[in-house]
Parts: sequence; structure tokens; C-alpha cells
Amino acid sequence: MSDKSKRVAVIAKRVSREALETAAELAGWLQRRGIEVAVDEALRELWDPGEDGLFDPSGDYDLVVVLGGDGTLLSVARNLEKEVPVLGANLGNLGFLTEVRRNELYPALLRVLKGDYEVEERTLLDVTLKSTDGEKKTYRVLNDAVINKSALARIVELMLEVDGKRVANYRSDGLIISTPTGSTAYNLSADGPIVSPTLPVVVLTPICPHTLSQRPIVVPGASTIDVTLVTDQEEVYLTLDGQEGTALKVGDTISVRRSDAVVRLVRVTDRTFYDSLRDKLHWGE
Repeated sequence: MSDKSKRVAVIAKRVSREALETAAELAGWLQRRGIEVAVDEALRELWDPGEDGLFDPSGDYDLVVVLGGDGTLLSVARNLEKEVPVLGANLGNLGFLTEVRRNELYPALLRVLKGDYEVEERTLLDVTLKSTDGEKKTYRVLNDAVINKSALARIVELMLEVDGKRVANYRSDGLIISTPTGSTAYNLSADGPIVSPTLPVVVLTPICPHTLSQRPIVVPGASTIDVTLVTDQEEVYLTLDGQEGTALKVGDTISVRRSDAVVRLVRVTDRTFYDSLRDKLHWGE
């Protein structure tokens, strides 16, 4: 961040009073240093943003600070319309995306304001739902797109193609299409591989496949992935980053490609991805 352009957005987890209060405190701290601050709507009762102080995903910012957990960072990062550096601060246990703890927040920000930080680019996926009626809708995900059945539905059948070539028909509870970042999310719970988050790949993991020989596969990040719902008369849903969802109909196709946009995560500590794995998964204890 240069001395001539310092505009910072502060976003907090809406359902956490601690996060909201910390965000209001942080907004004041930044403003006292002559930095222009934008906040999201949830902070109105604790911080007066003024006429032009509300966060706009399409706005120009030098930094976006997200206070909450990985879920809060997911919802903010994938909706940014410009590639703004994002610093995540977790007020509980560290996640895989959030970089700093509560007691590290202000020292980390001082370093960032001086330009002493690194940026790690993370892949986004563009997910297009092509309905049988010709309608198309596109979503963007940082973690994963999941096609799965409802609790009461039977096994569903999905046809998978990569770059126009048929791979398999899965009879399973569903399929996870994951970025490397998302490999430690639902993909991990479904016995998918852990992937270093900066690799240019996409992970395809069937959920409880009926045929045990159908295993997770990793494909090049530049691939076009098409999944068509074959099963009729079952409740099947497309879920995006675990935060958005829509029902699917037989014949609907989900087409997934690497997005031209990326998420730029700020790194200011020496904590590595492997440190996070040891911490979160209790390796070596």
C-alpha cells in the first residue's frame, strides 16, 4: 500500500457481536491514521459510515480486512469484483484461509500499511448451471461446487465429462468439484486428497460412490468440467461454497471452468499451509 492511496474496507461476521465490535474498533484505529474506511451494512449501529462509507464489492480498495472465520472470508472474497488484497482475521481458532489471530491483528496491519507483506493468489471457479429449458446462471466459488442428494433421496446418477470427453457415470450421493483451496473443506471429509492451495488443478471427489473403484481424481486447472444429472424423480441440489444453493432437474448440466479472476490473500506471518495442517488436523501430536 502506497502512502498516497490508502482505502481499507472492514467486514465482520454478521452474527458475531465480538467480530462487529472488533471491526468498529478497527475502523476507528484506521481512521485516526488518516486512512479512508469503508464498512459493511452490519456495522451501522456501531460505526457511522457516512454517505460514502459503505462497502461496495465493486469499489476500489487497497485492502479488505475480514473479521470472522473462513466462512466469512469465503463469502466476501468470491463476491469481490476487483482483485483486492484480503487479510483474514479469525477471532476463534485459525482456519485455513484466515491469516492472523485477534492478538496479531494490529501488528499485522502495521506491517501491511508499510507494504511489508506478501500476496498469495488463490484460484476461483466459474460454475454455470445450464438448465434443460435453456436458462443459464453463473456462480463463482473459492472452495467448491457440490452436487448432492437431499437427505431422503436415493442414490443419484451423474455423468462426468472433462474437456468434452466422458470420464464416468457416478452412482453416488453426489460429487464435489473443488479448488485446491477447497481441498481441506468438504472434499477432505469425503476422503478426497489434500492439495497444496496454489497448484493449478481441480479435484473431483465422488461422495459415497456405489462402486468402490470410483476414486477422487485431479485434473488440470484449465479443464472444462461438465456434470449432467441423469437421475429422474430425486431431489438433487447444487451447493456453492456451502453458502448458496439451487435445485437441479434431470438433464441439467453444471459446467465448471477456472475463473479469470483470483483471490489475493495477504500473508504477513511465517505460518505456512503445512503449519495449518498440523494444527487443524493434529498431525504429529
